[in-house]
Amino acid sequence: MALIYKAEITPSKLELVQRWIPSQRWFVGDPAGLAPHAAFRFDDPEGEVGIESLLLRTADGSTLQVPLTYRDAPLAGAEAHLVGEMEHTVLGHRWVYDGTGDPAYLAATATTALAGGVQAELVVEIDGQTVHREPTARVAGSGSQAVVVAPPAVHEVSTRHEPGLTTASAGRLHVTVARYPGTLDLPAGDASIAGTWEGQHEPLHLVAVARN
Repeated sequence: MALIYKAEITPSKLELVQRWIPSQRWFVGDPAGLAPHAAFRFDDPEGEVGIESLLLRTADGSTLQVPLTYRDAPLAGAEAHLVGEMEHTVLGHRWVYDGTGDPAYLAATATTALAGGVQAELVVEIDGQTVHREPTARVAGSGSQAVVVAPPAVHEVSTRHEPGLTTASAGRLHVTVARYPGTLDLPAGDASIAGTWEGQHEPLHLVAVARN
């Protein structure tokens, strides 16, 4: 379950992404044309890290996937993956990372794919009351293993970027994120996460996961 607070965030998630994204090798286009469209979250078993994948609409009408993690302290060793910092009126100062470089994202994503999980249930806290919120994107893993993947050590994580794709590896674990959903060629035997959202009724592959 992902607990979300009614709060002001400065700068906004979109503003952070727009500042950071031009330097990313996988991005093609104009960051000023990005707009929020949908999102989904995964649970951190430790309850410490916010794990969210933004689905942004681009100027040409395609969809861009940007996985982020939100932390209450810097993640030592992950400086290269820092997207930026923000102020949250409830949770305070937050450090925002590219999910592909954060062990918490990799573990949650791999577990979802391999175990056939789904996105986290969303609960919003408003004036001390909790209200369930319908997700704007629904995702599901393809696997059926009874497995929970442990987060790797930060120093074990390496990332490889190419146009439209990022692959994060840590030991035997390999997580490939389709920055532009629908462009991922799924290797035989890999588990995956596919999703739907407004305007996208047929599931598109978002992530491929392999352990070898």
